[in-house]
Amino acid sequence: MHNFKELNVWQKARAFSKSIYAMTSDFPKEELFGVVSQLRRASISISSNIAEGSGRGSDKDMCRFLDIALGSAFEVESLLYLALDLGYINQNDFDNLNCQVLEIGKMLSSLNQCLVKRQQSNI
Repeated sequence: MHNFKELNVWQKARAFSKSIYAMTSDFPKEELFGVVSQLRRASISISSNIAEGSGRGSDKDMCRFLDIALGSAFEVESLLYLALDLGYINQNDFDNLNCQVLEIGKMLSSLNQCLVKRQQSNI
């Protein structure tokens, strides 16, 4: 079992979700159940899956949930491009948030690789 609260990637994902919530509060009201909802749910999914995976009993389970978290990070990245294309965010906000989600994605991949190596060395 891993303590998710001690993981840097979980801490960054948590802060990132807060940034997404703040940014989407300025989106048009007609997007509340569209892009806003999707962006918020996908960003929350990153930290939630890290936490859920850490509560499982094995590195194998943790890796599975890290993969799901990584998928959510890619979903957020795609939605950020859409928000930029629709003019809901400016280039500076896009660059800032996209940089954050890319960093989170790299951290998820690195953690996953470390856990996979640890599993292989225990065989």
